[in-house]
Amino acid sequence: MKDSKVDNNFLSLVIQSIFRLIFSRFTMAILMLFIQILIVVVCVLFFNHSLILLFGGSAVLGLIITIHIINQEANPSFQISWIILILLVPTVGVFVYLFVKLQIGVIALAKRYQVIRNEMSLYLKQDKEVYQCLEKQDRLVANYVTYMNRISGYPIYQNSKTTYYPFGEKMYVDLLRDLKKAKEYIFLEYFIVAKGIFWNSILEILKEKAQSGVRVYFMYDGTCSFELLPWDYPKLLESYGIHTKVFNPVIPILSTKYNNRDHRKITIIDGIIAYTGGINLADEYINQKLRFGIWKDTALRVEGDAVKSFVLLFLENWNAAKKEPLEVNSFLKVSRPSLVTNYVLPFGDNPFDEYPVGEVSYEHILKTSKKYVHIMMPYFIIDHNLLSELCNTARSGVDVKLIMPGIPDKKLIYYISRTFYTSLLKAGVEIYEYTPGFTHAKMFISDDEKAVIGTINLDFRSLYLHFENAVYLYQDITILEMEKDYQETLKNSKKITLNVVKKFPWWQKLIGKVLRVFAPLL
Repeated sequence: MKDSKVDNNFLSLVIQSIFRLIFSRFTMAILMLFIQILIVVVCVLFFNHSLILLFGGSAVLGLIITIHIINQEANPSFQISWIILILLVPTVGVFVYLFVKLQIGVIALAKRYQVIRNEMSLYLKQDKEVYQCLEKQDRLVANYVTYMNRISGYPIYQNSKTTYYPFGEKMYVDLLRDLKKAKEYIFLEYFIVAKGIFWNSILEILKEKAQSGVRVYFMYDGTCSFELLPWDYPKLLESYGIHTKVFNPVIPILSTKYNNRDHRKITIIDGIIAYTGGINLADEYINQKLRFGIWKDTALRVEGDAVKSFVLLFLENWNAAKKEPLEVNSFLKVSRPSLVTNYVLPFGDNPFDEYPVGEVSYEHILKTSKKYVHIMMPYFIIDHNLLSELCNTARSGVDVKLIMPGIPDKKLIYYISRTFYTSLLKAGVEIYEYTPGFTHAKMFISDDEKAVIGTINLDFRSLYLHFENAVYLYQDITILEMEKDYQETLKNSKKITLNVVKKFPWWQKLIGKVLRVFAPLL
């Protein structure tokens, strides 16, 4: 009898799983996309008697678009990728280009962000005394800050204490402690959220805080709704008193807006403490779940005046959704007095501001370095300008090191990244791969005095398409902790030489080189 019950329960679970798969949001999304593609194919077949006219017209239009692309003030890497696509398959290339460039929804969203940015600029004023003090110490750093003030709007602060975490599990302990101490409000904004020890621990605290009167606002990227969280998860969180928004939810309609994901990782507590870095709210980030060996990730805790910029970063994306925008003044706090005289500049990057402030920040460190630049990244797919800057910095005698994953999470991206190794090595850049597992940290460290840590990868998506955030540090004691951790990570990494590169499998090299041509469009 027990065996028959077990068999019946197993059969019931199988049937339920099949039904869930058939009627899941993923299946429905694929079905809707297939229908849209089918419509395009039917249209082409319907006009097959005019194929010569169709292809001829596409070729002429492709030439016009190519001339237009060449005359645009755009990144040459994007231009080359588009031109190759249009010349290789004119009909498809022209259609895709027009589809990407002429979407009304994306244009409207960009205008909305401009309005929000103008509103936020009222609260982002550079303290003149702080700037004058910085200017006396380093003119080049002051020039960078001026650029950030004018382009992204974010100021540099003193009176801000920072704490560095070399692994997610170390940040986890302090994050839970600070969340439990929240008295007024909590903001959370993350790219990935997955049920497990990490998120469940946070959720229990959020539920308790919301019930006690603390205002809790939680925002996560829409890609989570495909595999990691239920489609109606916001309703469940709202029932706990947690105000929830899904950023750019995925719906079964072809659109380029899905390129613009919210890749930020931010926690803010009462306007006086903030966390950021590469760490998402999933168990692999604290090594409670092994996916690609040991997960090496880093984070930063900020306390003091600089938290103000984090608050405005969160409100930027929260208020981009027209439903229930939050009023800024009710979340800004006056920090406690401090004698900390370091410099901290939190900043955001979004795909609609036309200026790659993340890339500019990395270039600033390369251009102003004197002794060393130490970099840790999960991906490496960059344009010619940044590649030249890296190589020229190494050629000038600066010690340039790059740590990459030993075990990749995305093999195709890994193959593309490795195509850059030869150029870097010939220029004098030292390359290492972290043998215990996957490095997800995004860090630049220079001369024991400058650093950038945050969410910005060295790839086209992070630098140009995603919503990102990071922190620029200058003369902060935390930079020494970052460099110490970097040296420890080197001990667990394999050095890559030109001889090692030659032994990479030929088919991996071929895949990487072919995909590299279209990397800006991937």
